[in-house]
Order: sequence, then C-alpha cells, then structure tokens
Amino acid sequence: MFKLKSRFRGTELQKAVISVVIGLLLGTFLMLLYGYHPIEAYKALFQGAFSDLYSFAESLANATPLILTALTFAIGLRGGMFNIGAEGQVYIGALTAVFVTTLHLPAGLDFAISIILAAVFGALWALVPAILKITRGVHEVISTIMFNWIATYLAFFMIAKVLVDPARAEKTISIAKSSRFPLLVPGTSASYGIFVAVFAAFLIYVLLWRTVLGFHIRVAGYNPKAAQYAGIERQKVVLWTFLIGGITAGLAGAVHVMGRPPTYAIYSGMPAITGLGFSGLAVSMIGRNHPIGIILAGIFFGGLLAGGRMMQISARVPFELVNMLMGLIVIFLAVPPEKLLAVGKKVVEVILPRKTLKGGGK
Repeated sequence: MFKLKSRFRGTELQKAVISVVIGLLLGTFLMLLYGYHPIEAYKALFQGAFSDLYSFAESLANATPLILTALTFAIGLRGGMFNIGAEGQVYIGALTAVFVTTLHLPAGLDFAISIILAAVFGALWALVPAILKITRGVHEVISTIMFNWIATYLAFFMIAKVLVDPARAEKTISIAKSSRFPLLVPGTSASYGIFVAVFAAFLIYVLLWRTVLGFHIRVAGYNPKAAQYAGIERQKVVLWTFLIGGITAGLAGAVHVMGRPPTYAIYSGMPAITGLGFSGLAVSMIGRNHPIGIILAGIFFGGLLAGGRMMQISARVPFELVNMLMGLIVIFLAVPPEKLLAVGKKVVEVILPRKTLKGGGK
C-alpha cells in the first residue's frame, strides 16, 4: 500500500474541520440576523446530505463530476499554473458522449468509445491553451477563459442544431442504454461513475508522487528557478499538465451525462453541467489540491448541494441564503485557519485596549 507522504495528513484534516466550524458559526449568525432557525436549518442540511442511503447516494452523484474537475485544477496548480479551463472541457466531454450515441455502435463498444473519446477531446480542447502558453507566452487564465466561452457557444449550437432530440427540442438525444453507467443505488442519481472519479484521483496521486513526470510537475510548480537549474523542461510540464487536466475534465462531462438519470441527455442552456468546472476549483482548494483530499472535499461539497435543497424545503430557508451559506463554508475551508486566527487576533487588539488584553487594567 502507498503511504501518503505528501501534505494531506491529519493536520490538514484538522484545519478543514476548524474551517467548517467557523463557516457554520458565521452562517448561524446570518440566519439569526434574518429570522431563521439555524438548528433546524443545519439539521435539514445534514439530513439531506448524509442521514440515510438515499441522501448519501445523492451526495455521491453530485460529487462525481466535481472530483474530476477538481483534479484538473489541482494538477495545474501543482505545476504552477492557474488552469480554469475545466468548464469548457466538461462541455466538450459531455457533447462527445452524446455524439457517440448517434454512431449506433455495438453494445459495450459504444460505452468504451464514449469514455475514451470524451477523454481525448477534453485533452485536445486543452491542447491549444497549452501551445499558446508554450509558444507565445499567453497566460493560461486568459486563454482558458476564452476557450470556455467558445465551448459554451459551440455546445449551444450542437444541442440546438446537431444533437437535438427530434421528439423533444429542449434537449439532445438521450445516451443509448448500453452506454449508460449502472446506478449504484436504484432510485437515486448515484451511478458507478463515482468509481471512475475515485480511480482517476488515485491515478493522479500515483502520477504526482510516484513518477518522474509527477516530480517534475511538483518541482516546477514549487520553485520554477530550481526546476530550470535542474534541467526540468518547463514546456514539457506545461503540456502534460494541460493534457492530463483535459482528460479528467472531459471524463467529468461524459460520466455526468452517461450516469445521471432520468433523461441521460443535455438540456438547452446546460443547467445540469454549467458550473461543474468552476465548482471544481472550490473542491480542489478545500481538498488542499491533493487527490485524496479532493475525494473527501468532493463528497462534502456534493452533500452541501444535496442538503441545500432540503434546507429550502424543511427549514424554509430561501435559495439565496442557502447559496450564501454554502459560499461561506467554502471560503473558510479554502482559507488556512492559522491566517484566520491571525486576522481575528488583530481585530481583537484593535477593538480592545492593549492593557485589557494583558490583564493590566479594567
């Protein structure tokens, strides 16, 4: 068995727990401020996320694509790049899976081809920003944002004109039954796609901490000058991080559309897949950009999405406040707790006289 010699250990888990508590406490204050019952709201949140098999399965269904898109951002950040192109690559992967259905391939073969081509086209979509950075020095934030928009409008066109369902103009044709992931828990949205996400995270961990390429990626991200002195090719690192990130994001789109009932299709406007790439950034930061941490963070974030709906239904908390609470929790998970404590100490020193803090006066 591999030993996790990297930074995601017990101390990181403790930091995550502290951050969650801080976020929940601030959320409690906001709910009291607006006249809602925090205990009832949080009870509904956790019941909707983890209380029984059904709720936990829904949390896993939400977590599946988020784990994969988080890996895209994490491997880029490990290589010293801020790759935010997962959003567009998710669209490309989802479109590819639907397109393979139109080819009417034999059962079994269509499933494998859908997965493979989604990964390939996700990587190809990431290749152009990589080439732009290597050859022209174009910053990856600019190029990936532009490619996200290109993918968005390409998806709108494909959904409306090419892959449209003749019987239902508001969506694409449905994924063939032979190309769908079996449901992990019948009657839920959780599919065996979760194992693809977990396996991908394990492979990324092995790549980063057990291979020469992974060592080069981490060195180039941690200290570019040392990497250059050691003879590590920066161009090679850029190319591979983008390609691997494109593979995981493309898989996210395919796994989502192939494993999410009831329609197994993409609706006009893409409400089910919009934001999966950007939410992956939050999941990656929560998981400290570590593949194992990303798995746990993905399940937690998926639980927030599932439990947030229950907060609306049971505790009557408005949708906007639910999103605000989720955002607060994510922010405090992303910020290192020691920095939060340092800021809090400074605030206290400003508010209270210094002699009062030292016990020297009243």
